[in-house]
Amino acid sequence: MQPHRILCLSAALLLAAILPASAQSASTPYSLVDPHIGTANEGQTSPTVGEPFAMTNWVPETQSTEKKCIPPYYFRDTRLTGIRASHWMSGSCTQDYGSVTLMTTTGDLHPTPDTRAAAFSHADEIAQPAYYSVRLPAYDETIETTSGIRSGFVRSTFAKAGDINLIVESNARMKNGWVHVDAAHNEITGYNPVHRIYQGADKPTGFSGYFVIQLREHAVSSGTWCDDNITQQPELKNTGTCQHMGAYLRLHLAKPGSILIRTGTSFTSIEAARRNLHTEIPAWNFDALRAKTTRAWTHALDSIALTGGTPQQRRVFYTSLYHALLLPRIASDADGAYPRFAGNGAIEHIEHTGRFAGTPYYDDFSLWDSYRAQLPLLTILEPTRVQQMMQSLVLKGQQGGYLPIFPAWGSYTSEMIGDHTGVVFTDAYMKGLRSFDVAAAWKLVRQNAFDTPPYEQYKDGLGRRSLKSYMRLGYIPLEDPVAEAFHNNEQVSRTLEYAFDDAIISRLATALGDTKDAAILATRSNNWKNILDPETRFARGRHEDGSWITPFDPKQHATFVTESNSWQYTFYVPQDVPGLIAATGGKAAFLEKLDGLFSNHLYDPGNEPGHHIAYLYDEAGAPWKGQKHLSDLLAVYNDTPAGLPGNDDAGQMSAWWIFSALGFYPVAPGIPEYWIGAPLFATATLNLPNGAKFTVIAKNTSPQNIYVQSAELNGKPLTTARISHTTITQGGTLTFTMGPSPNHTLFTQQ
Repeated sequence: MQPHRILCLSAALLLAAILPASAQSASTPYSLVDPHIGTANEGQTSPTVGEPFAMTNWVPETQSTEKKCIPPYYFRDTRLTGIRASHWMSGSCTQDYGSVTLMTTTGDLHPTPDTRAAAFSHADEIAQPAYYSVRLPAYDETIETTSGIRSGFVRSTFAKAGDINLIVESNARMKNGWVHVDAAHNEITGYNPVHRIYQGADKPTGFSGYFVIQLREHAVSSGTWCDDNITQQPELKNTGTCQHMGAYLRLHLAKPGSILIRTGTSFTSIEAARRNLHTEIPAWNFDALRAKTTRAWTHALDSIALTGGTPQQRRVFYTSLYHALLLPRIASDADGAYPRFAGNGAIEHIEHTGRFAGTPYYDDFSLWDSYRAQLPLLTILEPTRVQQMMQSLVLKGQQGGYLPIFPAWGSYTSEMIGDHTGVVFTDAYMKGLRSFDVAAAWKLVRQNAFDTPPYEQYKDGLGRRSLKSYMRLGYIPLEDPVAEAFHNNEQVSRTLEYAFDDAIISRLATALGDTKDAAILATRSNNWKNILDPETRFARGRHEDGSWITPFDPKQHATFVTESNSWQYTFYVPQDVPGLIAATGGKAAFLEKLDGLFSNHLYDPGNEPGHHIAYLYDEAGAPWKGQKHLSDLLAVYNDTPAGLPGNDDAGQMSAWWIFSALGFYPVAPGIPEYWIGAPLFATATLNLPNGAKFTVIAKNTSPQNIYVQSAELNGKPLTTARISHTTITQGGTLTFTMGPSPNHTLFTQQ
């Protein structure tokens, strides 16, 4: 037996002794997670290691760049360039930022990504939520990583004695990173300045990704490197001349064995990164950190217990849950410090006393995506954390001056469309989750809904896009190009989404006693009617003079629609589905349109605008049609690396699958109810934070029995295709009887 095999076996035996028994089982939720799902095609996920909602994730790096739309890892790649301490927004097409990469090699020092890269086989990878390892034959080593919230470990085990290199790269996209080597303490420190994309593109945010990297073993030499130029200088500041840059420590391994590297990260300072490191990893104990993070994930994933389904479906379910619990990320240090939102380098601190004492601060809210299902899922599984996230959004609005629409990397972005921050506030409030500054939240929501900031602020991403047109005409006309936005135009989609936003926040205004604004917003919530062409009964581009765009084909993608076609976006009126049915000619005509969307292959399962659509059959009186489509759509996902049909977008695609597999979905977040679909598993029990259990039972479920024959809630017939949020959180049982043929009288009493 080779030496590295002995070492790995010893580590495995030790880990078995300290890991929870539930995590060791081959059929637990934790063991069913496959982080490779979504790493091929358009999934844009990575094998991410770290606690749920961690500030920094440790990810195998096969793409050595922070460029937009390139995640750290693609399954198709065959060479590893290191382990990255990453802030990639899982499943997105955004950017990594403030990241740093570590790589251990043998022999001569070759620090650049191309020269240090080593071939690997997926058969030699182990990927779990709390752990990743890979065998690199070129260096006769196995690299392992585990991490917590802000700090991580790398353990490299070598089969032979010899010279070892620890290579560190500050992945500064704008070529302005800094590194320093303290050889006496076997330590490398540095930072990677964070820059914006979308509105304010390439402007500095004012903060950096700071890191402190410590090597347990004694280094015999050290220095810094800029591309192919290797020096023994202890410090390097990139002034735009280095494509790649970093530092290194070299050591000699007298016999086969392991070296340990621990890293602390922060968004506020190097000293904060050091404190985070010492708080989370006080000792050189890799296995203890892995066990702690495994326990955190086991607890999170055990929140839903399944029986039935296929092994593949269970893998998809728990991997989806893993993906749905990654973002938004904690952005505050262990001591509560965090970068002020849009603060150009200013540092804020979490309250140590008072109502919000000790509340972590979160960032990277992919709100055009996550308001639909990912955040509503957290209102069920993580209600305390949701309230912390809501308070973080309040702080962003207060610190920046306006409520952000898509806050990421501590900045305004104005990415995507709509203004859904008010929706997630309302959704939390209406579900009784009110441990955030609700009065301040409403003040900010109202400001976004009625006021446009001065141009320089607007240009920088503050405020609703084209609000003046929307308020003046009741829709955004084609003559308004929606300048100062990453997504220009898209006037019809913006009108529809603003109308939904207004409908939902009018409910918050009513609940808070602001009846005047509530009435105005409720009226504005009907603005969707202004872009519904009465002749074609499709959402259609409209000119300022009231005329409609010609020629017009609702099947075609158009500049006035966001990432879709008019046929699909016509159904984006989740706040008033009965009104939409009436406006499109009644139930028969509405059903014809719904059927046509699917039969003409116009529904895109890989993007968010259609996530609610199959559930609209409930209101149209044909829920069995929705059940058939949901069965087909659930089957689009699979347990391969290409198992996601599109960008996972911070877990939204995954959250859609979770809800749909459970048998219900939040069609209109902000209205605390869920529309009924069809369950996939024989039983699914939600183990709720309040101690209650909500169980979904599907009798006679099978691949053929996809239609609901009857439904009961707590032993009584369910006569409407809705259940309330309270129904779930107070616990109970929702029982379906499934069959191979539609029940045409199901839910006819609603």
